[in-house]
Amino acid sequence: MEQNSSRIVTIPNLLTFIRALGVPLFLWLLLKEDQRGWAYLVLAIGAWTDYFDGKIARWLHQESDLGAAMDPTIDRLYIASTVIGLAVKSYIPWWVVLVLLGRDLWMLAMVAIYRARSGKVFTVTFLGKSATFNLLYSFPFLLLSGKSFWGTCAHVVGWSFALWGIGLYLLTALDYSRTAFKASSRHY
Repeated sequence: MEQNSSRIVTIPNLLTFIRALGVPLFLWLLLKEDQRGWAYLVLAIGAWTDYFDGKIARWLHQESDLGAAMDPTIDRLYIASTVIGLAVKSYIPWWVVLVLLGRDLWMLAMVAIYRARSGKVFTVTFLGKSATFNLLYSFPFLLLSGKSFWGTCAHVVGWSFALWGIGLYLLTALDYSRTAFKASSRHY
């Protein structure tokens, strides 16, 4: 990472902070106000900022330790809050919530094991980024699902992204788990 890794106030970190504010805003719009269109817009902006904050950080040489820690944390918050909101509104079945949240709970244990044994945190992999991309892009489409032609198209596209994302999310957990257990086995 660049020598600016300890910087806090950067354009990418600002984008990540804005994305973080979208989590409670999305839930409020969807669950309290029942504003599906506005909730969709919040998800779309969240996905957009997730894509661009890293690109901008590299382009402007504004990578930071804070951004590296916040980005995956906010991704998890977006995924958890969105799947719960979508399940409450019956856009997705509850098994999706159980699988994704179960995976994240498992990963908390793996992060703890890896950090205890290596003193490090996992480096985000391409597979992990791909899983998150698929999941975050599936949610706005699933939110637009409906009985119209466009609603049906959104449903098909949303579930295509979601199923790929779920599969990659689980595969990523296996990959990170293998890394954590390898690190722990070196200390015995």
